[in-house]
Amino acid sequence: MYELKEHKSWFDEWLRSLDQRKQDKMQWLHHPNQSSVGNINNVRRVTSRHITNQKKEYLKDKIDELGTHSKIKKYQRRVEGHQ
Repeated sequence: MYELKEHKSWFDEWLRSLDQRKQDKMQWLHHPNQSSVGNINNVRRVTSRHITNQKKEYLKDKIDELGTHSKIKKYQRRVEGHQ
């Protein structure tokens, strides 16, 4: 049976951050000033940092999950070999 993929919350946050970056950039294009440039740079920096951290955490959890799954498989093979 087909299993649905798990929902990745960091991806949704990334999309929201991209929308915010796009809005800030459009605001800067319509009303160019120094504070808009600073706002764009801050949003970009915060977004990139947050998404990088979320993705690292997700991948670390996935690696741990695969490692646990691998240990279970090894144990099952060992038990099957002794029977």
